[in-house]
Amino acid sequence: MPEPFDKQQFDDLAGEFRYVITDMICRSGSGHLGGSLSLVEIIISLYWRIMNVDPESPKWEDRDRLVLSKGHAGPVLYVALAYKGFFPREELCTLNDDDTCLPSHADRLRTTGIDMTAGSLGQGLSAACGIAMSGRIDKKSHDVYCIIGDGESDEGQVWEAAMFAGHNKLDNLIAICDYNKLQIDGFTDEVVTLEPLADKWRAFNWHVLEMDGHDWDDIHDTINKAKRINGKPTMIIAHTVKARDCRPVENKPESHNIKIPDEASYEQFMSGLRGREYCLPYDESEA
Repeated sequence: MPEPFDKQQFDDLAGEFRYVITDMICRSGSGHLGGSLSLVEIIISLYWRIMNVDPESPKWEDRDRLVLSKGHAGPVLYVALAYKGFFPREELCTLNDDDTCLPSHADRLRTTGIDMTAGSLGQGLSAACGIAMSGRIDKKSHDVYCIIGDGESDEGQVWEAAMFAGHNKLDNLIAICDYNKLQIDGFTDEVVTLEPLADKWRAFNWHVLEMDGHDWDDIHDTINKAKRINGKPTMIIAHTVKARDCRPVENKPESHNIKIPDEASYEQFMSGLRGREYCLPYDESEA
């Protein structure tokens, strides 16, 4: 259930998330750091201030659903689920291990609290449309959230799903585009420009909002506006910074999937985080 907001506490939580995410990925030797760090404030806002979920009953029928279509950002979602109590925080140190419940991409069959498996980009919004349509047929009041990437938006299936949602007026569906302006091959406007992005979504019969994806008040107010829209699905274009607060790769294409071959690389990334250091959620000796 939504929790009271205290800006300093949420700033501290975001800093801790970034420390833990970076540590998890570095210790595993590689991982999708940039797109995980760009979503920190959005994921915290959803799970701490907006979504109705119950860690004690992860399959609760009336819960809000989240589809992380850019499933390579799984680490930020894993940290949120662990901190909310869906599974022990100690599991976070097993990211990408052979027998882990935390694979590189979100998997609903392996991780408690994941609502939809993601891997191949472009498929998540279609799944979210199906979940939203199912909720309407069953006369449920829960909302469905879907986070897509800007690079992922090059996929044609995203726009097929957009047509379906607009045609069916799925106003219980709120999509968020993590518009950090970077994808694996470089800056999005150099690979395949998305602009005019807002106009494209409006043309598919979506209500469109924009927000600063790192500003607590803007995130909260914008998503709550989206919840009040009737007769249309809503796309929220979230302006974010890829690898936010990790100075070695912040706003750089190489942040997409980092490689950590040695201790020196680990120290470079961990010491490059802005803000104070935080205690790990598990014993470092176990990692």
